[in-house]
Amino acid sequence: MGHTGIGQRKDGSVFKLLAIALAMGALLTGCSSTGSSGARVVDRNAAAAKRPAVTTGQYIVKPGDTLFSIAFRYGWDYKELAARNGIGAPYTIRPGQAIRFSSGSSSSTTVVSNPSSSSKTTVIRRPAGGPINPPQSGGKSTPTTPVAPTPVVATVPAAERAVGKWAWPANGVLIGKFASNGSLNKGIDIAGDLGQPVFAASDGAVVYAGSGLRGYGELIIIKHSDTYVSAYGHNRRLLVREGQQVKAGQSIAEMGSTGTDRVKLHFEIRRQGKPVDPLQFLPRR
Repeated sequence: MGHTGIGQRKDGSVFKLLAIALAMGALLTGCSSTGSSGARVVDRNAAAAKRPAVTTGQYIVKPGDTLFSIAFRYGWDYKELAARNGIGAPYTIRPGQAIRFSSGSSSSTTVVSNPSSSSKTTVIRRPAGGPINPPQSGGKSTPTTPVAPTPVVATVPAAERAVGKWAWPANGVLIGKFASNGSLNKGIDIAGDLGQPVFAASDGAVVYAGSGLRGYGELIIIKHSDTYVSAYGHNRRLLVREGQQVKAGQSIAEMGSTGTDRVKLHFEIRRQGKPVDPLQFLPRR
C-alpha cells in the first residue's frame, strides 16, 4: 500500500509495472511470512486495540459496557478490577458508574472516554488528595495525552500450556502472530471467507458480545475460568449473547471485517488480564 503513489505517476508504463510488482511483492510477503524479516500487514485500527494497560484515573461506564469488557479494554484482570472497585459477583455495573484504575494516591485523575465514540483521553489535574470528579460539560479543562505505561505480557507456567483443552477458533491461513511488543499483535490473525464460522476455542461463558471496543469490530469475549478469557474480533455477525454457556467447537459468530480492512478473525487469549501467545495453547496443524 505504501507504493501506490508510484503507480499514479504519468512518466510511462515502466513506472506502472514497477508499482504493481512492488505492491504484489509486499502483499505476498506479508501474508506468507510472519517472521521478523518479512513485511507486516498493519491494521488501520490496531493502535486502539493494542493500547497498554491503564493504571491511573477512572472510567465512566457507558451503556453496553460490562466489567469484563472494561477490564479487557484496559489490560486488567477482571477480578482485580472488581476488587479495586468493591464490586462483587456477578460483577454488575451501571451506566454513569466510575470504575477506578488508580489506588487513589495519584495527583491527577484520568477520565477515559468511550473508545467506540471518541479516541481522546481527557486528563484533569488536581491537587494531591483532592476530590475525584469527571469533567463537567461546561468546564475549561484542556485535553492532553497521558504517558502510556509499559505494556505487560503474562508468563504462562508450563503446566498450563496443555493444548487438549483448546481448539482452533477458525479455519484459514495464519496471517498474523503474537508479539509481546506494545506496538504489535496481542493475539493471532486468521484469514478466511466472509461469513465462515468462528468457533469457541474452549468451554466457557460469554461475558461480552458487542461492538463497544474500538478496533475490534463485532467482538465476543468468553470467560473460561477465573484465570483465562478469550476474544474473537472483526466478526460479521454474532450468534451468541452475553451470559450464554458455550462448548469448545461451537459456532459463535460469522467471520467478517468489522473494525479492520480485510476479512479475518483476530483471536486473543488473556491470562489474568494479560495477553499470552495463543499458539502455546492451540494444537499444531
